[in-house]
Amino acid sequence: MHAKVVVITGATSGIGQVTAERLAGMGARIVQVARDRSRGEAAVARLRERAPGLAHRVHYADLSRIADTRRVAAEIAAAEPRVDVLINNAGAVFNSRRVTEDGLELTLATNHMAYFLLTHGLRERLSAAAPARVINTASESHRRARLDFDDLQSARNYRGLAAYGLSKLCNILYTRELARRWAGTGVTANSLHPGFVATRFGHRSGGLLSYAIRVAQLFAISTEKGAETLVYLASSPEVATISGGYFYKCQLSTPTREAQDDAAAKRLWGETAKLAGLDKEN
Repeated sequence: MHAKVVVITGATSGIGQVTAERLAGMGARIVQVARDRSRGEAAVARLRERAPGLAHRVHYADLSRIADTRRVAAEIAAAEPRVDVLINNAGAVFNSRRVTEDGLELTLATNHMAYFLLTHGLRERLSAAAPARVINTASESHRRARLDFDDLQSARNYRGLAAYGLSKLCNILYTRELARRWAGTGVTANSLHPGFVATRFGHRSGGLLSYAIRVAQLFAISTEKGAETLVYLASSPEVATISGGYFYKCQLSTPTREAQDDAAAKRLWGETAKLAGLDKEN
C-alpha cells in the first residue's frame, strides 16, 4: 500500500477507523470523508501519529444529501490526481422512517445512494490509478430483504431493520452491476460482510431499536476482527483481479438468490441514477 491513496467513509470510529489506521500503517495515504468536524480532526490526528509524513486529509459532508455527496466527491477529485482504493463504509439504521431534503428515505440515501454518488464522482480518479479498487460494506442483513421496485423508499410498513437489510441488498446488487459496467477498466468492485461488530453503529437509531442493538453488541466481535476483510480487500494481491464478489471472513461468500439477480442489479442502477439525476448509462 506504499504511496497509495485510499478514500474511505465512516472512518472516525468502528471498523472504518481500524481499517484506515491499518492501511496507513502499511504506507497508504488516507483521505477520509466525515460528518462531524471534531471527530474528523481527531481521526486525522490519530492517523498522523500512527503514520506521519503521509499528508492524510479529511473532507466533510452529510452523505445522506445528494448535493453534499456530489460536492465532496468533486472536492476530492480536484485535490487528488488518483484514487487507488475507494472504501464506501459509512452506514446507519433508523428506528423510524425519515425523509431527506431530497425526498429520499434516510436509510436508502445514506447506505446506498451515497455509495453510488461518491463512486460515480471519483470514477476518473479511480481509472487514473488503475489497477484500482472499490469496496462496498454490505451485510448479511441482506438475507432477509426483498427488492420491491414499487417501494424502494419503504413507504409501506416501514421497519428499521428491514429498511437496513434492503439497503445492504442494494449494496451487493450495485457492486455486481458496477463490476459488470467497469469490466476491462482496471477498476474492480467487491462488497463484504464484516461480521456483527461491537461499534457505535445503531446507537443513535432511536427507540427500542437502539437499545436492542446495544444489548446485542455485548456478544459481537471486536472492531479489529471486523476490519480484517476490509483491509484484505483493500490490500491483498490475492483479490487484485476479482470483481463483483461478496466476501466474508476474507473469503468469497454466496449471497442470496435475490442478491445475484443481474436483471435486478441493472434495473436498480437505472432507478438509482434516476433518483440522483444522472445518466443511467454512466
